[in-house]
Amino acid sequence: MSEKNRERKRTARERLAVEREKQKSADRRRRVLIVGASVVCVLGLAAVIGVVAANAGKDDGSKAAGPVVAPSGAQGKDSLAIPVGKESAKSTLTVWEDFRCPACKAFETAYRPAVHELTAAGQLKTEYHLATIIDGNLGGTGSRNAANAAACAQDVGKFPAYHDVLYDNQPAETDDGYAGNDKLIELAAKVDGLDTPAFRTCVEKGTHGSWVDKSATAFRKGGFTGTPTVLLNGKSIYQDRTMTPAKLKQLVQQADKG
Repeated sequence: MSEKNRERKRTARERLAVEREKQKSADRRRRVLIVGASVVCVLGLAAVIGVVAANAGKDDGSKAAGPVVAPSGAQGKDSLAIPVGKESAKSTLTVWEDFRCPACKAFETAYRPAVHELTAAGQLKTEYHLATIIDGNLGGTGSRNAANAAACAQDVGKFPAYHDVLYDNQPAETDDGYAGNDKLIELAAKVDGLDTPAFRTCVEKGTHGSWVDKSATAFRKGGFTGTPTVLLNGKSIYQDRTMTPAKLKQLVQQADKG
């Protein structure tokens, strides 16, 4: 074989090696992109179906604005808190919640008996603040409409019972079941004396819708990481892994004695 032929073959082998290296590099980049995209998809799915909706405040503000009408008896800054319990209670439980939020329902399921017991004993006052982060994260209007209906129930002194009914019948997180006023009115029948013409009108007209929006804005600006956000006398307890209903009762009862 002539020197010229050997040189051509060597050059061809070198070109082939270079092309193979380029292909390997391209394959590596492609694998990185695929893995990265998979991670993004997983994280995106977690954000959609996660029980704690931490990415608050994505409402598009497209809802028609109306006058801010606070429900009867609302308290606190801008009248954004719905109080349950005696004013004389020495402990206050502050709850930021969303009626579409599965984690809020989980908190309710675990802590409701203790909260009811302490409230009935006059040892605890609970201040409920209503948020709409699931609407913002997943789309829909169920959080807002349910919050408006709960505020309508507050107008006639039926908030605690209707509040519990909404959680007991909570649709799946991705099912915007509370978007329909018919469903919210249907559930009112489970609370004695709530399903009245006045309540229906309040729900259908969205009387407290702008108030709910204002509460949702306060949540977004409050630096909270998700719902439920639960504070006992100003201190977060929901993220406390040692917290239990029994411990909550102990803390409240100690404060009551002190």
